[in-house]
Amino acid sequence: MDNKENPVYERNTLEFVTVALEYCSFVETAGQSTLFGFVDKMIKMLPLLYLKAALLPSVLPDEEMQPELIISEDMYELVREQITDLLGDRDIYLDTFHPDMQYSDAPIAAFISENLADVYQDTGNFVFLFRQGDEEIMRNAIALCRTNFCEYWGQRLLNALKALHAVRYNEDDNIETNELE
Repeated sequence: MDNKENPVYERNTLEFVTVALEYCSFVETAGQSTLFGFVDKMIKMLPLLYLKAALLPSVLPDEEMQPELIISEDMYELVREQITDLLGDRDIYLDTFHPDMQYSDAPIAAFISENLADVYQDTGNFVFLFRQGDEEIMRNAIALCRTNFCEYWGQRLLNALKALHAVRYNEDDNIETNELE
């Protein structure tokens, strides 16, 4: 297959790899950020990550291949906990897109940190698989990531973005001004 026709080498795939790697690197070191720095970068990075994931090519997976997933529960928890600590009481928000919402009279609480860790889990596994350099594994990584984006983490990303927007631009709790004091 010519590289021009191979989804592994398409511009959209390579751009997604770049943004996914940047996202993973940033959330892995969230504890080193200020609240404002973290939130401000996330509200800029998440739309780009969403766009690049939406542009991934449609690839049929090899059903027999079971990819090796590197993001462990401990890694997931480390990222989630760093973000939780950074956001504090701003981490929680009301989720209107939760599947159980249609059966509930009460609002359903969700956590920005959990949403971002879910995105990290899939993008981190994608980056790991893609770095292996084996075209068959890379194609399957694209298929798996795109499927998981459509079915799961794309909505989680958008939920976190909406909540982070509220944190960033809340006039009653100006996080930029509070950090300067």
